[in-house]
Amino acid sequence: MDKKAKRKILVIDDEDWLREMINLALTQEGYEVAEAVSSEAGVRMAWDILPDLIICDVNMGKTGEGYVALEKLRGDQRTAATPFILMTGLADARGMRHGMEMGADDYLPKPFRIEELYAAVDARLKKVQTVREDAERKLTELQTQISLMLPHEMRTPLNGVLSNAELLAESAANLKPEEVAEMGREMAESGRRLERLIENFLIHAQLEIVGKDERSVLEMRKAVTRRAGDRVREVSVGVADLCNRMQDLKLQADDGAAAIQEQYFNKVVGELVQNAFHFSEPGKPVNVKLGIAGDELELVVKDQGRGFSTEHLKRIDAYMQFERRMQDTGGLGLGLTISRKLVEIHGGTLEIRSQPGEGAIVTVRLPLARES
Repeated sequence: MDKKAKRKILVIDDEDWLREMINLALTQEGYEVAEAVSSEAGVRMAWDILPDLIICDVNMGKTGEGYVALEKLRGDQRTAATPFILMTGLADARGMRHGMEMGADDYLPKPFRIEELYAAVDARLKKVQTVREDAERKLTELQTQISLMLPHEMRTPLNGVLSNAELLAESAANLKPEEVAEMGREMAESGRRLERLIENFLIHAQLEIVGKDERSVLEMRKAVTRRAGDRVREVSVGVADLCNRMQDLKLQADDGAAAIQEQYFNKVVGELVQNAFHFSEPGKPVNVKLGIAGDELELVVKDQGRGFSTEHLKRIDAYMQFERRMQDTGGLGLGLTISRKLVEIHGGTLEIRSQPGEGAIVTVRLPLARES
């Protein structure tokens, strides 16, 4: 009873007797109930009180007013993921499909019994609770993994910084200028690896949380990367330069607008290109190609490196590196996991094709952004 008392339910209907009946029934079950007599008033109240569930009539004054309320509420990040039940005496297949396409979670056909009302409300709230508990479990697991893995994985690049710094402090007078310069370069490289490692941990933690929040996902999908070809060229050249592999970069990038925030698009491109260089030998080409395929923007990154076995491809996940004992690439394999999560959150796909000794082909497809 106490648990239900914390749940707020908003009822939107222009029939006084029906609102009162639903209010009484739900109040008796321990819910906190608010009422609105029109779609306009219901939308304002929803944004004000942020209910846990909304029950709304389809037709109020004007036909389809419930759909109007649903569209407004789904278009605002505050209520984009709030469970929404439509009530209607015209629960035909076309109307139900239309409501579901607009984002309704369930239909309650009139007339309905109190038991049916309870069942619909309980089902929607239990689903939300399940999603929330799953997100909390994932977060707990992530925190545990970070606490176990981060200290160990930070040690390698940190040692690169500390060992060179100590040598400079103790033997600076006896070192040649070229030796000091080389040590400085090694410290800078170790610092960059450490920076990337920390950044990847933070982004992965953020995505684990955001990916479970429908409101945040909807908001992220509104972003646009324009002139994606320029971004691919800029990021790929930057990575090739850092890896001292400019001569190996084969680049072809057409322009287009992708439905993803620019910083995340850059992250995906950077991680995939960097992996391609890490897993291939100097002198072997890394091909980066961006183009439009139908209604999607397609990015293909191909290398001629070690390649991955079928088992490796099945085990792509956070905190796992390919052939760690044989080839130290840094970054725990998080880069590929982060790229996949970012792409999927934005409604795209990431596909890997590879065989040991034959290199890898990573294909990313993202929805094209709608031109405003």
